[in-house]
Amino acid sequence: MSDLLIQLRGVTKRYGSGVAELMALKGIDLDIHAGEFVAIMGPSGSGKSTAMNILGCLDTPTTGQYLFKGAHVEALSRDQRARLRRRYLGFVFQGFNLLARTSAQENVELPLLYRGDSASVRRAAAAKALQAVGLGGWEHHTPAELSGGQQQRVAIARAIVTEPAVVLADEPTGNLDTQRSHEIMGLLMALNQDHGITVLMVTHEADMAAYAGRMVHFIDGRIADDVPNPHPTTTAPGAPSPVETR
Repeated sequence: MSDLLIQLRGVTKRYGSGVAELMALKGIDLDIHAGEFVAIMGPSGSGKSTAMNILGCLDTPTTGQYLFKGAHVEALSRDQRARLRRRYLGFVFQGFNLLARTSAQENVELPLLYRGDSASVRRAAAAKALQAVGLGGWEHHTPAELSGGQQQRVAIARAIVTEPAVVLADEPTGNLDTQRSHEIMGLLMALNQDHGITVLMVTHEADMAAYAGRMVHFIDGRIADDVPNPHPTTTAPGAPSPVETR
C-alpha cells in the first residue's frame, strides 16, 4: 500500500448544545492511503457527509485529530485550511455547481483564478483537464449546451485542474441516469488508476460504490464497517467508452 495520506483519530463533531445537542460523529478512526478509491456509505443522518466535510477542510472536528500528510489539520487556521484545499483537494458535487453563463473552459479555470495563476497558465491547464475527461473541443460550450453527464465531466475537470492529491466526490451520480452514472464512475476510476488520484466518494448507491476498492459504512455517527472490495467494477455496463459524446 502507498503512503498514509489521511488519518482521523477519535474525531467527534457536535452541533448545538443542551437539549438541542446532536453528536454527528462519535469518535471516528480512519486511515486513507495515497492512491485509494474509497466509497463512504450510510443512511441519511449516519455522519458520512459530516465526515466528508471534515476531510475536505470545510468543517473542523469538535475533538480528535485530523492529519493530512502528517500535518494536524484541526490546528490550522481558516486561511491555512483554505490553502490546503486549494493545493491538495478537488471537489465534485451532485449538483455540478457550474456557473450557468460561463463556458466550460472558464468554469474549469476558476480554481486557478482563485489561486492567482496567469491567464495563459489557466487556459493551458483547463484545456488539459477537459481533454482528460473526454471534453476536448467542448471548451466554449455553456452548461445549458451540455448534457447532465457532460456537465459533471466539466465539474470533474474543474476538480482535477489543480492536480490535487485527493478528489472528494459527494453523490457524483445522484443527478444522472444509469448509463451516464456508470460513465462518470468509469472516469473517476480511470483518474484513480491511471493518474494516481486518491478518490473519496460519498454515495448511497451500491452499484456505484462497487467501483471503489474499499467501502466504509457509517451508522449513527460511527464507522460500522470498513472492508476491502476485492473485485471492484471495472467496466461501465452498456458503455463501450468512458467518453460521452452527448
